[in-house]
Amino acid sequence: QVQLVESGGGLVQAGGSLRLSCAASGSILGINGMGWYRQAPGKQRELVAAITSGSSANYADSVKGRFTISRDNAKNTVYLQMNSLKPEDTGVYYCNAAIRRYTAPYTPLTYWGQGTQVTVSS
Repeated sequence: QVQLVESGGGLVQAGGSLRLSCAASGSILGINGMGWYRQAPGKQRELVAAITSGSSANYADSVKGRFTISRDNAKNTVYLQMNSLKPEDTGVYYCNAAIRRYTAPYTPLTYWGQGTQVTVSS
């Protein structure tokens, strides 16, 4: 079994900061790409930021310069530092990861966390 558990969401005023964490646990041989997505009410889930196993990152245009994604491979954890938050950043944030397990199948499988709510008030 593999699980992704997110933490760090909450309510913050516009201009504030939050740091999200997502820890992977279970029978993990290795983790390829990791990412953060968000879903606002009535909208589709969208990619916010992604990071490769070599820590190369890319971001949605709407968060460039404000959000930073990072990872700690020793802890199987990915982070999202969110600064200068805006009301339009409100939504449920999900992490995902392409994980290789010790058991079959040995190709990477994509796993999702349960989501954490981020609310930015104006």
